[in-house]
Amino acid sequence: MNTDIRAIAFYLPQYHPIPENDAWWGKGFTEWRNVAKASPLFKGHYQPHIPADLGFYDLRLPDIRAEQATMAREHGIHGFCYYHYWFNGRRILERPFNEVLSTGKPDFPFCLCWANENWTRAWNGGDRDVLLEQKYSPEDDVLHLQSLLPAFRDARYIRIDGKPLFIVYRTELLPNPTHTAEVWRNEAQRAGLGDLYLARVESFDSGLDPKSIGFDADIEFAPNWRRLGSPLHRDRLSRLLIAAGLIPDAYLKHTITSYDNMIQGLLSKPMPNHVRFRGVTPGFDNSARRAEGAAILIDSTPEKYETWLRTICDQTRRLRTGDERLVFINAWNEWAEGNHLEPDLKHGLAYLKAAASVLGAKPHTNFASL
Repeated sequence: MNTDIRAIAFYLPQYHPIPENDAWWGKGFTEWRNVAKASPLFKGHYQPHIPADLGFYDLRLPDIRAEQATMAREHGIHGFCYYHYWFNGRRILERPFNEVLSTGKPDFPFCLCWANENWTRAWNGGDRDVLLEQKYSPEDDVLHLQSLLPAFRDARYIRIDGKPLFIVYRTELLPNPTHTAEVWRNEAQRAGLGDLYLARVESFDSGLDPKSIGFDADIEFAPNWRRLGSPLHRDRLSRLLIAAGLIPDAYLKHTITSYDNMIQGLLSKPMPNHVRFRGVTPGFDNSARRAEGAAILIDSTPEKYETWLRTICDQTRRLRTGDERLVFINAWNEWAEGNHLEPDLKHGLAYLKAAASVLGAKPHTNFASL
């Protein structure tokens, strides 16, 4: 396998019931409920996304976590970046990762990304009907870092030049990110870990140099919300046709754009002077979660994804060296957002095979979706 590029896939730990989701959304709720109820909104709209090889799994089962790791590894994925939920000392959706950490299984590299948005009924980190609110403080920064020490000490934890990689999803929500970074680094030094490698996710073109807030790098999140391309059927004629019932009103209720245009938008971004790890996605469609205001990318194919990933990996080889040759994939299993490498009934293993082709992997396990 080509090991010079480390491809890291974001990983959602939502697929198991928890008391909070039972209270907010109904007994037994997991992300699968949104996935299963999705339906097409216009001709050619691919919904619902139904899982193939792994089925509608429960992440409390160690066999599922082991099979995920095997499937990822054999298709060239270096590790998972688990979303980590911390609310002033309260963790949520923590069981799958806690068991990965405590059991040592699967033996597969990982890092953590703090998803530091409020939890709301809007599903988008906004402030409407807040279910769990983030409240920041220097004292909480200390407690948070201390809680992460067992993970950072694990031999499987992904490092850059020996430094544990810790990611923050939205640094712009931190009241004083520079101070938070300083606190975290000091606590890591005090615990004998040495320094940290801190990265921030960039979902928008902020132009921010991460070093200006005490971070080391940013991570390109795909899709970038400001580079989706022009929404389809928003012109005056289309609006008249929608009013006449000749075009579905989904084109006004949601932002529906081309996968190709999104790729071109990301590839056209100017290269910064700081370290930016590039990102890709096999697709995106969060209409399973949202009755209105969803982002839907159409016409994604494994072939287009493979070409894009190859371009990004080639660029990473030119610009980055050593441990900084990272590429991030959004995502391993974001099923209700339509961006998953895990096989579904439509494409099977095609997106994973595309990744394997680029990353030099040769799967030998007899997975079902051949």
